[in-house]
Amino acid sequence: MPIRRLTFVSIVTDMGRSILRIAAAVVVLSAVGLAALAAALRQPTFTTLPFRGSARADATMLRKHVEFLTSEVRPRSTRRPDNLARTAEYISAHFRAATARTSLQTFEVDGQTYSNVVAHFGPTKAQRSPLVVGAHYDAFGATGDLPGADDNASGTAGLIELARLLAGSELERPVVLVAFVNEEPPFFASEHMGSAVHAQSLSDARQSVHGMICLEMIGYFADDQSWPNALFALLYPRRGDFIGLTGGWTDRHLARTVKRSIAGAGGIRVVSYSGFRETADASDHRNYWTRGWNAVMVTDTAYLRNPHYHTRRDVAESLNYTKMARVVDGVLNATLHLSSG
Repeated sequence: MPIRRLTFVSIVTDMGRSILRIAAAVVVLSAVGLAALAAALRQPTFTTLPFRGSARADATMLRKHVEFLTSEVRPRSTRRPDNLARTAEYISAHFRAATARTSLQTFEVDGQTYSNVVAHFGPTKAQRSPLVVGAHYDAFGATGDLPGADDNASGTAGLIELARLLAGSELERPVVLVAFVNEEPPFFASEHMGSAVHAQSLSDARQSVHGMICLEMIGYFADDQSWPNALFALLYPRRGDFIGLTGGWTDRHLARTVKRSIAGAGGIRVVSYSGFRETADASDHRNYWTRGWNAVMVTDTAYLRNPHYHTRRDVAESLNYTKMARVVDGVLNATLHLSSG
């Protein structure tokens, strides 16, 4: 075997090759790691669940509900408990019209009465735990008389329309629709959130929950989409033409079912995040998490997309009701699939 003479040039050349190999390995490993992270966070799905509804959501009806909520009962905040009561009655009337078994879950905070509106569909004595779908009907009021169209008249309108579409459906599992009060400050993250009261009532009754879907701002779509960090900007769309689905890592199976259902209903792009719950707990689903139940939030990403968030410009005219109707179709499809298993 010939002996290779080491020279300064050969040493430098070998070092250069080694550095290139290391750099290439780092690039490959980084790409693999990023792809794995993207798959974990985004939970890609390659199949869809067929649309099971007998009818589709009506964009005109959705707009009618949002216009009522942003004008006739404005502001919907703790500053005007009379408007909250009128809102609850409006929702109740539509739930009853959908033949749901409807009730008010009333509770008091500092001498003031508040009410969740609860609608039951499906079997009354089923042994299976219920699926809960909810949205808050109050609006942010700390800075004045705000209309709260996207936040969250959109979710409330979607819930009302969902009730209409569920009327007459043969469900194997109970489905409970809940319009929550007191999601906004000063009650957010407290035991006085309407969703906290509802979740606690189920827990007190020793009743479990099959899953919970929270509708939180589902009506604003735009060309631009911002993200809180560079990683999300790399992994997620830059156009705000999709609906988002967020949950924790342990909620990923529920998220995948809801995601496949929205995709199967058609008409709207859907992307999802499954990661740390602490980064995605900014609405009513948080109170089902704290009791050990899986929950996800359906959202247009709120202030990350909507520049009118918590301002007087969050008006009914700013929403896209055609896309919003397709979101409701997707939630209906998810409800029908989840209630049959």
